[in-house]
Amino acid sequence: MTPSSTHLVLIPSYNAGSRLLPTVEDALRRWQPVWVVIDGSTDASAQSLAPLAAREPSLRIIHRLSNGGKGAAVLTGIEAALAAGFTHALVMDSDGQHPVTHIEPFMAASQKTPAALVLGLPVFGPEVPLERLHGRKLSVGLVHFETFSKTLIGDPLFGFRVYPAAALRDALARTRAARGFDFDPEIAVRMVWAGVPTLNIPAPCRYLTKADGGVSHFHYLRDNVKMVWLHTRLITQLLLWRWPAVRRISRQTPSL
Repeated sequence: MTPSSTHLVLIPSYNAGSRLLPTVEDALRRWQPVWVVIDGSTDASAQSLAPLAAREPSLRIIHRLSNGGKGAAVLTGIEAALAAGFTHALVMDSDGQHPVTHIEPFMAASQKTPAALVLGLPVFGPEVPLERLHGRKLSVGLVHFETFSKTLIGDPLFGFRVYPAAALRDALARTRAARGFDFDPEIAVRMVWAGVPTLNIPAPCRYLTKADGGVSHFHYLRDNVKMVWLHTRLITQLLLWRWPAVRRISRQTPSL
């Protein structure tokens, strides 16, 4: 496989356990290069990549000294990617929930429409807990209000996406938030506010239990409070300052 000179796979990882190595191996079989940002992990998952990195030149591992959250890890990777001349990054989770089988079609869609934010639209199996689905519906509804559109962002929480790297960096530069658990929904909304077109593509999402080696850093109370604060901030900004601009942008910005 010839490594792409424009598009890379970017995997932020924090204490992903035994799922990290097979996830990276599977990604490398589908696309190269693959970059992993170790976000201050304290387990042995980062060390498990060392033999693979030694023999695979298309794998780059970036270490952050402390845990800053998903958004901070993605920003570290995006800044490094831009400095190396890359223009786009497919961001996927390190725990095996995201479908490596869809890396190539998502990259192809991005190469065809390079200005677009390519968003995964999750297709869940029956194993997904109902409370996760109900909470997701609320976030979807709020984001539809925040963007004045039911089509621009199909699902704000699914992190399997291809980002135009410069547009992502610029959107993150406009806020000090979106560095942790709030990254996926907030950055999608802010990129739409900036006029970035979107493309939504269905993709399967696995819910891995502990028996499957799944690792979850989701804390029900803490992270739901963060989500409430996230949408409170976005709606406040929308109502106070952005209403006319967002309405105009939502009418002009295509969902491809």
